[in-house]
Formats: sequence, structure tokens, C-alpha cells
Amino acid sequence: MKELPIRPVILCGGSGTRLWPLSRTFHPKQFIELDAGTLFGRTVKRAAGLPGSGKPIVVCNENHRFFAAGILQELGVAADILLEPLARNTAPAIALAAMAAREGEEDPLLLVLPSDHLISPDEALNAAAATAAGAAGNGSLVTFGVTPTRPETGYGYIKRGSETGPGVFRVDRFVEKPGREEAEKLLADGGYTWNSGMFLFRASTFLNELTQYAPAIHDACRKAWSGRSRDLDFVRVGREDFAASPSDSIDYALMERTRAACVVPLTAEWNDLGSWKAFYEVSPRDDRGNARVGDVVTLDSDNCYLHSTHRLLATLGVKDLVVVETADAVLVADWSRTQEVKKVLEKIAAEGRSEADTHVKVYRPWGSYESLSFGDRFQVKRIVVNPGKVLSLQFHHHRAEHWVVVRGTAKITVDGEVRLLGEDQSTYIPLGTVHRMENPGRIPLEIIEVQTGAYLGEDDIVRLEDSYGRKGESPVEVVKR
Repeated sequence: MKELPIRPVILCGGSGTRLWPLSRTFHPKQFIELDAGTLFGRTVKRAAGLPGSGKPIVVCNENHRFFAAGILQELGVAADILLEPLARNTAPAIALAAMAAREGEEDPLLLVLPSDHLISPDEALNAAAATAAGAAGNGSLVTFGVTPTRPETGYGYIKRGSETGPGVFRVDRFVEKPGREEAEKLLADGGYTWNSGMFLFRASTFLNELTQYAPAIHDACRKAWSGRSRDLDFVRVGREDFAASPSDSIDYALMERTRAACVVPLTAEWNDLGSWKAFYEVSPRDDRGNARVGDVVTLDSDNCYLHSTHRLLATLGVKDLVVVETADAVLVADWSRTQEVKKVLEKIAAEGRSEADTHVKVYRPWGSYESLSFGDRFQVKRIVVNPGKVLSLQFHHHRAEHWVVVRGTAKITVDGEVRLLGEDQSTYIPLGTVHRMENPGRIPLEIIEVQTGAYLGEDDIVRLEDSYGRKGESPVEVVKR
């Protein structure tokens, strides 16, 4: 049989709710800069290193599109970026990727990779994919089962059945996240692996099986795909049709029901980084069992995960705690309750607090801004515009703005007049005035912006022109993007 090409499918639509306050709705964990770069970037490089891999397909939430595009550009990797208008879990996301892969006469193997996993060494995944390729090419839906090293209660398990080929086994059954006693029994049995959430199969096989076992998902995604349009470097699918799809994982929708499921064992260091416990496990620890990230000082403290991003974090006489500090929020949790962080986030979101969705520093396709100070009728922001980038041509109904250049050169447009501002120079933008800011230089442009007015919300923006496809978005969409 002719060797089939492999196209990586990178799923990055998750919001990482169990990792609040580091992970937020509009800036989730896979796009946050960690010591060795972003998790999404690591996954892209892992996929690019797969022998014979083709152009990757990235499926992400439309709110995160510029994060994904920016990282791909930095890495010099060209990809097809498919935008989900709203979250519908992994089965619909993979369906869109399979339909994209089947354009023309193509029917490649799809290597489905979540964007937030750690795998070491990468060569272990490459070897497992090579083992799985023959079975996948012959019509199997192959999942990769990580060889367990402990009775883990935070992962699902897969029981291996009979061997169908060298290193390939039928799936006997899937096991939901077990309790401690059951996990110990599964480990002692020796026939179980952790469910990694990674897969290899032909695009056509996945779609055919989806038609049989989850026709509502297939039909909704087919209609959404037929209504697609291109927006800059992105492919948008039909919003209403995609919203009609059931929200279901590939495991529930297909893998636990199909007769074509197989598993290939993967022996590697693997972590899905889905909780603070997972971060603790992959972090170096001191002689008292504390994992310390950032500026952290401990005294008489034991077995804690301590993560500081903006200031000194000090502990005294505590144990078995998770403490995570960000610029605008601090989480303190007992180890036994860390799986319930999502409940804290839900409570914060129900109160309408911005800390559920965004960080103090907010990223935009042109750069970033962060609020430095605010009060009644005023707000001070630090704005960074990347070289060559330009903000939208816009005006505000409720606020005026003062701009002071502190670094770089700004090309500004105010009511049709264009001029350059250098360091220590400033300008005033009256309420209702059409304006735009651009960085024509080669270094980041830094601006201090002072806003004054009766209402200072981010939805008080009317875009007249925009280089990033955001013209005409609703106020809610403006806040998000």
C-alpha cells in the first residue's frame, strides 16, 4: 500500500478553566508564555518535526485567532487556520479539519494533537505514529495510550484488547477517570494505558464513522463547512450551522462506539497540563517538595506549588497549598480541592468580573495594552504597538484621549491630518474625533494613554477601517477581539 501523507491537526480551542488565574477565557493556557515558550508553539514544532508531515491544520476559537497566527508566523510555519465561532468540543473541531483535509482528491492521515500537552522525547511520538500508520491507512481509528507510571486519578484509561498487528491493539474499553482504589487495580492489571487524547486516522475514515455514529455532528459541520469564507489568513465556517452541532468529545461521539478503534502504546514522559497538580509534577522541586515559579521565598513550607508572575510571593509555615499570583488575582487552594478551580471561576464570571476573561495586559493583533490606573472618569494605559503594525481607524462616543510617546515613533492620523510623534511628544484626541495610530519604525512603539470621559469601556470603539478583519463587529465582539 502506498504510504499516505500525514497532516497534523492541532486543536487549540480550549480555555483551560482549571488553571485560573493564569489561564483566562480570552488568553488561555496554550498561548501563555512559559519558560520554554508557549505550549501551542511547542506543539507546532513537534508536529513540524514529524517525518513526512505536511502542512498543519490548526483549529482554534475565533477569539484566539491572532495568538495562533502570530506564533505560527514567529516560527515560520505555514498552516491552514480554521476558526470555530463557538466552542463545540473535539468531535466537531476534528470534523472541520477532516473536511478541510479532503479538499480536492486528498485523503491524508490526520495526526490529531491537543495544543497543551508536554511530550518527551518527541521521537517517542514519531515512533508511535509510524507504528500506527499502517492500521490507520487500512481504516482503523488509532488512539495513543500513554504507558502509566502511577495510579493517576486525573486521566481516563484504555484497556488493550487483542493485537491486530505489531504494536497495534484493539480497544477493549474506555474507563472514565477512576478513584484511587480503582486506579491502583488498573495499574496492577498491566493491560491499561492512559487516554492521551491524540489520534491518527484517515480523514475519510473519521468522516464515514462520524456519519454512522454521530450524524447530527457530521451534518451540522458539513453545512458549516459549505458556508465557509476566507478572512485574511483564516477560514471561517457558518456560525449558525456550527452552533447547531452537538457539543461532544471524540471519545463520547465516536471512539467509545466505533468498531474500528485501536490503540498504540506510547512510552514517554507525557502530561496534559490540565490542572495545577500537572504543573507541579513537571516543575523542579526543592528539598521540602515545593515547586517555585517566579519570585518566591519560602520558610518552613512543604509540598506547595507557588507561582508568582508580578511580585514577591512569600510563604511561612504552610503545606499542601497551591498559590498562584497574577497582576490582578491570587488563587490560594488546598491540594485536595484543585480540581474544583473551575467552580471558583464560574462564581467570578457569574459576578460579571473581568478577571474571569482577561488579564490586566490584553493582547491585540497589533500589540498589547495594559491598564496602569483608573478611577472616576479617567483611565491610564500603557500601549505597545509592534513594528509595522497599525490600529484601526476609529472614534469614540464617550471619551477623549491624550497620547504621550515614551519610546519609538508614532505615525498618527487625527481628522485626516497625518504627522509623526517622537519620544516625549504628545497629542490630544477630542471626543468624537476620527483617529489612528501606526508604528512605522523598527522598534516597539510605547504610548502612555490617558482617557477621560463619562464611559471608558472597551466597547466604546467605532471602527471605520481595520487591517485585521474586525470592522463592523458588535460591541461584544469588540471587547473580545
